[in-house]
Amino acid sequence: MARKIGVIGSGTVGETLANGFLKHGYEVMRGSRSAQKLGEWQQKLGPRATIGSVADTAKFGEIIVLAVKGSAAEDALKACKPGNLEGKTVIDVTNPIADKPPDNGVLALFTTHDQSLLERLQKQAPKVNFVKAFSCVGAGLMVDPDFGGQKPTMFICGNDGKSKQAVAAIVGQFGWEVEDLGGAAAARAIEPLCMLWCIPGLLRNQWNHAFKLLKQNGKR
Repeated sequence: MARKIGVIGSGTVGETLANGFLKHGYEVMRGSRSAQKLGEWQQKLGPRATIGSVADTAKFGEIIVLAVKGSAAEDALKACKPGNLEGKTVIDVTNPIADKPPDNGVLALFTTHDQSLLERLQKQAPKVNFVKAFSCVGAGLMVDPDFGGQKPTMFICGNDGKSKQAVAAIVGQFGWEVEDLGGAAAARAIEPLCMLWCIPGLLRNQWNHAFKLLKQNGKR
């Protein structure tokens, strides 16, 4: 199993996942356009936590986490430099949230029903193995969520089977059950789940929930 993780993004989601990987024994490098602002984080976490440029982080990681604002995802991918990501697994945590206020708690997306942000990234970097994950829940519940013994469901998708297996193993380590929804096109359905997840928070300041896929016994 890959043990070196590169996390692209200096925000809360990137920090949460980076800390989660460190907690579970991985080496982590966080990358940002301004790596120096991550210095305080590095000092707190010890020798397995390093920082660098976006390109350095993409080169370091055996698996990469793309945890930037959705509207910045394509530029962040360019900053990684394609050769640093070729053949690697990239966990795409991004959501295509538009830069406009929500309407009665409902966020707007800048993508259409016919193409997800994941598919746009995959088209931009066809030799990279993107897997959508951690996009349907807030940062506070991404790592080791506590729902009284019940595991919530993390929906993933991507075109490469081995990469999905690697991501599924990580998701399982982080306390989730995994539901693989197939190829990259499934992100057209997964990404809008962020809209549904955010409605209780935006309307009632309730952010302590996650999705659970229920199945009848003996039925697939």
